Amino acid sequence: MKVLVNNELQEREEVRVDIEDRGYQFGDGVYEVIRVYEGVPYTLDEHLARFYRSSQEIGITPNMNIEELKLKLLSLIEENELQDGGIYVQLSRGVAPRKHQYDVHIKPQLIAYPVPSKRPVKEQNEGVEAITADDLRWLRCDIKSLNLLYNIMIKQKAQEAGAFEGILVRDGNVTEGTSSNIFIIKDGTIYTHPAGNLILNGITRTKLLELFTSKGWAFKELAFSKETLLQADEVFMSSTTAEVVSITSIDGNPVGNGAPGTFTSDIREAFQESIESSIVPAF
Repeated sequence: MKVLVNNELQEREEVRVDIEDRGYQFGDGVYEVIRVYEGVPYTLDEHLARFYRSSQEIGITPNMNIEELKLKLLSLIEENELQDGGIYVQLSRGVAPRKHQYDVHIKPQLIAYPVPSKRPVKEQNEGVEAITADDLRWLRCDIKSLNLLYNIMIKQKAQEAGAFEGILVRDGNVTEGTSSNIFIIKDGTIYTHPAGNLILNGITRTKLLELFTSKGWAFKELAFSKETLLQADEVFMSSTTAEVVSITSIDGNPVGNGAPGTFTSDIREAFQESIESSIVPAF
């Protein structure tokens, strides 16, 4: 496997991480996961724009510009002959003696490599269970940082409960999932939490909002309560790897009739069509 390390492609076996890399010690960095279909990265430009925004928000300047990184990632996909999967991209502040403060001249460290990512067909067809949990994360959830400890804790709690996702609730309102954005459908209207510092503005989320507009489907970016969530006609989650998946049970209670809803199925089908229409050779 070829791995991108800063500006060079290296063999996986040759790559080493310094024990004083701040990404390893503090989670001091940002990341992205980009889906690849038929050898083509989906929404690459949008992912990279968010990647650079996140890095800017925490004061890290990548050692190459967006276009340079884009070309490197396309080369990485080509070198690995990646057809169906994903690319993980990470930027840490760099290597420095372990202390909270840092020298602003530290050299950032960038890595990128292929990761397995198969479409969750069974979950998409049958729907999944979810649990709810208090959202106790920090207040800059819009930054896609390496600090995912609380997300991991709740995701693990969901798995141990036999669920697929954990839905986070802050001050009575649903924010997002541990690794997804959450949508509900009530009386023919789609609702999702507005973009801001309390959620990560998912790339799939933004593509869905564009799709809703093009289809003329009513939607509102509006915070809704846990009670509203539990009374919704349909609930679904979206993410880069899961795409669109119906949530058919929450905290052991069925959503609607306990099966994937027809509106969500229409949304998933339309999203699949948008993916297929975007798959054109990148080289």
